[in-house]
Amino acid sequence: MQAIDRQPIKLQPYISETVWGGNRLVHAYGIDPQGHANCAEAWVLSAHATGSSTALNGPFTGQTLRQLFAAQPYLFGTSCTEDRFPVLIKFIDALDDLSIQVHPRDSDAVLLPGEAGKTECWYILEALPGAKLYIGFREALTRAQFSAAIKDNSLMDYVQSFEVKPGDFFFIPAGTLHAIGKGVLLAEVQQSSDTTYRVYDYNRRHNGALRPLHIEQATAVTDLLPYTPPPLREKKDGARSLCETKYFTVEERESCCGFTDKASEDSFVSLLIFEAGAGSLLKWQDKRLPLYKGDSILIPAGAGQFSVEGVVRALLTRV
Repeated sequence: MQAIDRQPIKLQPYISETVWGGNRLVHAYGIDPQGHANCAEAWVLSAHATGSSTALNGPFTGQTLRQLFAAQPYLFGTSCTEDRFPVLIKFIDALDDLSIQVHPRDSDAVLLPGEAGKTECWYILEALPGAKLYIGFREALTRAQFSAAIKDNSLMDYVQSFEVKPGDFFFIPAGTLHAIGKGVLLAEVQQSSDTTYRVYDYNRRHNGALRPLHIEQATAVTDLLPYTPPPLREKKDGARSLCETKYFTVEERESCCGFTDKASEDSFVSLLIFEAGAGSLLKWQDKRLPLYKGDSILIPAGAGQFSVEGVVRALLTRV
């Protein structure tokens, strides 16, 4: 393969508009709403059938990540051995509360053909005073107690909440009941799946109708044990490992003068920028790519060493 094929690729996100979405991603992160009334979710690295990111530079300009994954598999590394792209990375802006929901595991019988389970993690970028996440339960429940709480509208009496601030991190295994509360803006790294089972939606209407719930499926897959967030690891030289799973690894980088890293043959590197100073650059061989807040950069597997210059805060994801 020619070396130019391995150059970093800036991605345009797929935009998802929802009943609860805001527009902070448009005003503060440079995300183009592409004609939508709101920008609830920006799928900044996605090859999912529902919506794919698109290359904005280099030899693959205009091609979707889904097309590239099918036609140019060497870009993604030896760890990507399955037909399905392994991860989906998003910005999420919750102007209102998201529904209380759960995602299935890979092994759950209710999973639709062709879909994966959905283990995910959240990195908090912004949070209004008092903003919360809802994750798991304060105490263990039986399946009968869970079902009864759904039916009599007392479910929120059992769900655990966490007040959040920028820099907080939460790992959400598949099967964990959860919701993002209003006023939170976060980055999410997840398995590449769009399967969600809603349990409770505050009797909210969309286009005059209640949004559908998926109580039977949710009851079958929800883990009814208490949830404990993982402790945050300490930063060392501006780097902090956030999680290491069989699906993905996520690292936080914060630097006032840049950093150097490497994309090996086994995995691409996703570089998600949530703060960039004036003149910040991504350098690879003789290429220079300006970096801005909200940018999503795919560094192909086998690209080797790359460097980031300037004041930057970012998430690095590998598979």
